[in-house]
Amino acid sequence: MQLNSLTSEERSVIEEKGTEAPFKGEYDNFFKEGIYTCRRCGARLYRSESKFDANCGWPSFDSEVHGSVKKIPDTDGLRTEIICARCGAHLGHVFTGEGHTPKNVRHCVNSISMRFIPKAEIKDASETAYLAAGCFWCTEAVFQSLEGVLKVTPGYAGGQKENPTYKEVSKGDTGYIETAKIEFDPDTISYEALLEVFFASHDPTSKDRQGDDVGTQYRSAIFYTDELQREIAERHIKELREGEVYSKPMVTDVRPVEKFYEAEDYHKNYYESHKDAPYCRNVISPKLVELRKKYGNLFKK
Repeated sequence: MQLNSLTSEERSVIEEKGTEAPFKGEYDNFFKEGIYTCRRCGARLYRSESKFDANCGWPSFDSEVHGSVKKIPDTDGLRTEIICARCGAHLGHVFTGEGHTPKNVRHCVNSISMRFIPKAEIKDASETAYLAAGCFWCTEAVFQSLEGVLKVTPGYAGGQKENPTYKEVSKGDTGYIETAKIEFDPDTISYEALLEVFFASHDPTSKDRQGDDVGTQYRSAIFYTDELQREIAERHIKELREGEVYSKPMVTDVRPVEKFYEAEDYHKNYYESHKDAPYCRNVISPKLVELRKKYGNLFKK
């Protein structure tokens, strides 16, 4: 991950967890349209639509780009600190129950921790993730439900044969894995948030199997598009392992995406078209209910 160089003043806040003087920051009384990014790593943090005037002396936001911010206990034992989920840069603190907006949340952020990109300078924001979490009927349905996900396409990745068919992949000897191509808006949802839902939606300790679906085509895998995605994926797995989230070793593959072929049309939007089918009623629907309970803020209303 490429980190921007910081001045001594920036380091005092971003790395040493200091606080800039109130009413002095560049973005305190600032309401242009655009996106606020992390000054150290460039990750998208806040959309201008979520900014409001709390008259507190620091920029205030009532929501973040999904998955872009981590909340941790402050060393003072009283407040909740917010840091960049990608690089750990100190941003400020989060407060609830103040009633400033209907969301009743205030992210109080140091201007010096952010950079602003005007709306006119924001390029096409669409990015793509390739995730394999078992049967792609289920994976497609899960990610289609998330805010900021623009399109999900089921398909095959990881093999070498040109234009594989579902029948060929189902034999389990092509090297291909049932995979979802996920196009998303990083100004709404982060790659980190997609990975969090990905791991919660399947068992990453089960080799070549998810539930009753058995075979190498059901392997757990992340196909990255660039080095940043690789770093984020490997760090996420490392944190899960160190946190001992699973009782068994994780077996998720992390590899570059080389070839991806769309699945046949009858696989696309399968859940939406077959909600009464046994697999949808007994497997996909309960999983969506479970994930919505856990990650309700990420799901489309």
